[in-house]
Amino acid sequence: MSKVLMITGDFVEDYENMVPFQALIAMGHTVDAVCPDKRVGENIATAIHDFEGDQTYTEKRGHNFTLNATFADIQSSDYDALYLPGGRSPEYLRLNARVIEIIREFFDAKKPVASICHGPQLLTAADVISERKVSAYPACEPEVKQAGATYVNLEMHDAITDGNLVTAPAWPAHPEFLKQFNLLLV
Repeated sequence: MSKVLMITGDFVEDYENMVPFQALIAMGHTVDAVCPDKRVGENIATAIHDFEGDQTYTEKRGHNFTLNATFADIQSSDYDALYLPGGRSPEYLRLNARVIEIIREFFDAKKPVASICHGPQLLTAADVISERKVSAYPACEPEVKQAGATYVNLEMHDAITDGNLVTAPAWPAHPEFLKQFNLLLV
């Protein structure tokens, strides 16, 4: 089975953090969850985003999630795949030069990468999606297009794979998103 690196951070979307983390482990994969400037055993705060009929999602405080690896210790060569959850954390994680470097290393090595919701903000900052078909939360469409990718407007429960990259608009896509990602991991 595969060893997956998950880069996460404070106010990551709770479902997009916890559900794939647990599901990938249940499938037999190893998942190391890391956050810049934090160590194994430390927590990040999550946020729950819900679709309640407003023009955009609502946000509520989620759970504390315990990291199981230390960001400063990781090497991309030790992993088979990368997972980037959404929420608000990508907007500040993309400012971290080492995060961007790690993302580029996975793409350079043509390893599987999965990213959901606002997670593609990290992909646009890393400049790795040019000429790719990419889905994301609809508010990220301008960034995806500016990065040279084709934005794919999917239903919230759908996902898309383009080569080694799996993307989806939000957590309602988990069944399809995780199925497509797992196919790249097997």
